[in-house]
Amino acid sequence: MNTNTWTESHHKPNLPFFRSGTVAEATRGAGRAHANLPVWSARWRWLTAPTLADLGFALRNTLAAELSLLIAMWMELDSPQWAPLTVWVVATASRGESLSKARWRLVGTGIGCVAGVSLIAAFPQQEGLFFVGLALWIGLCCGGATFFDGYRGYALLVASFTSAIVAAGAIEQPDSVFDIAMARGTYIVLGIVCESVLAILFLPGARAAARLRLPARLRALADRVAAGINPTSGRFDVEAESHLLSDLVATNVRVEFDVLEMGGGQGRAADHARAALANLLAAMAHARGGAPAATCAGDLAAARQHISAILAPPRRDRFRFASRSPRHAVEALHNGIRATFGILSAWLVWTVTAWPAGPTFVSFVALVYGLLATREVPALASAGFYHGAALCAGVAGLCVFLVIPAVTAPECLALVLLVPMVVGGLAARSPRLVNQAFAFNMFLPVLIGPSNTGRLDEASFLNTTLAFLAAVLFVRFTFGTVLPFRADSHLRRTAAWVERRLRAVGRANSRVGEHQWLMANADSMVRAMRTSQGIPRQEILTYMDHHLQAMVQGLWLIEQRKALTPPDTHATPMR
Repeated sequence: MNTNTWTESHHKPNLPFFRSGTVAEATRGAGRAHANLPVWSARWRWLTAPTLADLGFALRNTLAAELSLLIAMWMELDSPQWAPLTVWVVATASRGESLSKARWRLVGTGIGCVAGVSLIAAFPQQEGLFFVGLALWIGLCCGGATFFDGYRGYALLVASFTSAIVAAGAIEQPDSVFDIAMARGTYIVLGIVCESVLAILFLPGARAAARLRLPARLRALADRVAAGINPTSGRFDVEAESHLLSDLVATNVRVEFDVLEMGGGQGRAADHARAALANLLAAMAHARGGAPAATCAGDLAAARQHISAILAPPRRDRFRFASRSPRHAVEALHNGIRATFGILSAWLVWTVTAWPAGPTFVSFVALVYGLLATREVPALASAGFYHGAALCAGVAGLCVFLVIPAVTAPECLALVLLVPMVVGGLAARSPRLVNQAFAFNMFLPVLIGPSNTGRLDEASFLNTTLAFLAAVLFVRFTFGTVLPFRADSHLRRTAAWVERRLRAVGRANSRVGEHQWLMANADSMVRAMRTSQGIPRQEILTYMDHHLQAMVQGLWLIEQRKALTPPDTHATPMR
């Protein structure tokens, strides 16, 4: 995923002050009681009986969002609603993931502000050239984001919609573009700081817990691999292999976040963790290929050595383990073309209709593209996103028409927003509602539009809300019609990619190492499994078996090539 999840990950944190025997027993008892509840009650369990971890997540981020809003209003910033939006964007269940996302969001914001100012400066009076340049830039960012893992790709997406927000806000007043860029950057920094401060207060023992969590997760995976290898047949069950590969890939994605959460002084923990995962993959491949038991045992022993190096970092450890982000060229091309077409089409809609809220519409289109472009199935994500956006518009309308006229101070507004934000935070912890909650949490303060200098009138609210809903519908339509994602086509492309890579590995001049081959194939296979909606189960199992066999054949070819190649020209070793 490319994993561009907003939180994009649904792992639930272990809050230190929520771990007591009494609470654990109560949680298990509640889980047994829930098993006998009606279906409708189970669907609303996230709201009626949230876990303490979920409630802590919702409260922490709600307080951070409201704190950022109050500070922005105290500073008399012109658009304080962008600060709480940033809080919800960077909020994740994992502290390390939040740190990574915030860091790359800052990078993307800086690039986007520079790009927005540059576009306005280059085409101050040429509207057509300006929007062509903006569309090409956003298409380049959305396409390029597909080539990076973690939140590195997210930085490009932030750059894309930040440039659109800055530039669209300065279309009618180009001389103010620098001030607008600085203001947007201020809101984002404020939101990130507030989220970080509240996370430190709510998660005081996160660092110590993270230092134990990563080795424990790796040891559990090593035990599962060791238990799954059958000394007699040397094979796994196909479905068991796929589940184990999925967990290995997910752990590999989270290595960066775990190490960030662990803090400094960890030596080469990330390199050792990735090396341990590569050795576990090698053990699985060797077992499936019928290698001697001693070979599999050696892979497992090497993995456990790397895990021990994380727990007790060696002095002057210079171990390095090279890794490479997976490349999805077809998806990148589709994302780039779709985003470029979308921005140009949004500009055309504005030009033809002469809509006064046209710049707002274009900004929202760019923002939603940036949020959804690299999801594995954007069309499915956009459906849930629209439902959350519609609910957000309804709640914001109630606030604007009934509540805001009676509010006399920013603190009162914070109290009004407390309940809907907490509910949205709880929904964000439910995998079934994550897309809806993401739209609701982010855009509720934006549609309400709090300000120190005046109240949002009905006409402004309706225009902004209409532009927002129209943008979400527009993006959803383009995802479904412009180069739409097809699971069967993706599966065929993946199978063809494996065949091409297998032939390339067999060449004498290939430089692909074992870990690169295994991890790239595992990531590709797991991604294909996650996006295989609507494909018959037997067809999926057949594909999985062929892919696993190709992984074994590639590993065998690499080992044969290494045996015939002088040692100084070998590819990077696994361990």
